[in-house]
Amino acid sequence: MPQTMQALVKPAPQPGIEVREVPLPVFGPSDVLVKVEAASVCGTDLHIYNWDPWAQGRIHPPLIPGHEFCGIVAAVGSDVTTVKEGDFVSAEMHVACGKCLQCRTGQAHICQYVKIIGVDANGAFAEYVTIPETNLWKLDPSLPREYASILDPLGNAVHTVLAGEIAAKTVAVVGCGPIGLFSIAVAQACGAASVYALEVNEHRRVLAKKMGATRVLNPATDDVHQVVLQETNGLGVDVVLEMSGHPDAMRLGFRILRTGGRVSLLGIPSRPVEFDFASDVIFKGAVVQGINGRKMYETWYQMEALLKAGKLDLSPVITHRLPMHDFAKGMDLLKSGEASKIVLFPKA
Repeated sequence: MPQTMQALVKPAPQPGIEVREVPLPVFGPSDVLVKVEAASVCGTDLHIYNWDPWAQGRIHPPLIPGHEFCGIVAAVGSDVTTVKEGDFVSAEMHVACGKCLQCRTGQAHICQYVKIIGVDANGAFAEYVTIPETNLWKLDPSLPREYASILDPLGNAVHTVLAGEIAAKTVAVVGCGPIGLFSIAVAQACGAASVYALEVNEHRRVLAKKMGATRVLNPATDDVHQVVLQETNGLGVDVVLEMSGHPDAMRLGFRILRTGGRVSLLGIPSRPVEFDFASDVIFKGAVVQGINGRKMYETWYQMEALLKAGKLDLSPVITHRLPMHDFAKGMDLLKSGEASKIVLFPKA
């Protein structure tokens, strides 16, 4: 076992990330040391890289980011019983406290004291990462490494889609970043009658069609409200999955929702949103859900079932594959709007 490793490090409270040689992470009796095989880039990583106001208020350098990954178990603590060296794994990177009201009533995914590996503790943009045994998810070795590295965002999509009835429902996915794109495939796999994809970015609209959207609309140029009403007998869609967090997109989502429909909100606005609660929620009788992360661990079982059944083709969303040391190039690609999911490989 080496004593040091290559890692992407946020060394100081300023823009940028550096490739550094750092000590191998330590692990305790209930921890597992995982050799990273692939790690994917999230919008959170872009925030950390840019050192925007969110990062400034949350991140405490030095930090190794990265919370979407897969790898091989390299070593286990003395108390670990569920995995062994050589096992192929991913992980739920939200570490719940296990003691708060939410954790003790089946809501660990919204733990009051959650710590996120890659945000609050060193993460997976490195050759090795330490994970608590309870957070590991053992994988079928035949699962492609690229798919295994994106289970975290896929889980967000699965959680959002399956937060209510979906079979035989008309669905609008508002915002087609990676999670929105995954949601299209998940909704279709779970029997949605039709899926409308709403996205202003041309590159993402192309991907939305590849992911199985029934109809792809550009809110900047299309009369989305009129089109949806025409195609739903004047009712509106049964389900809105809001993935953008953009105030205008959020308001449009509620506008095209049918009376008595469901809105599941995953996108995070950057500022408070002015909203007509009377017309769009109260009088409409809308069911409105805030979605945070993945359910521990119901969502992981659902993901595993969908992947084993061959229901999900995720390949169009993975647009770039880069050596981990080319992380800055990946950030530029994300900023350009011409990339969706970027997968990094430590040894490429």
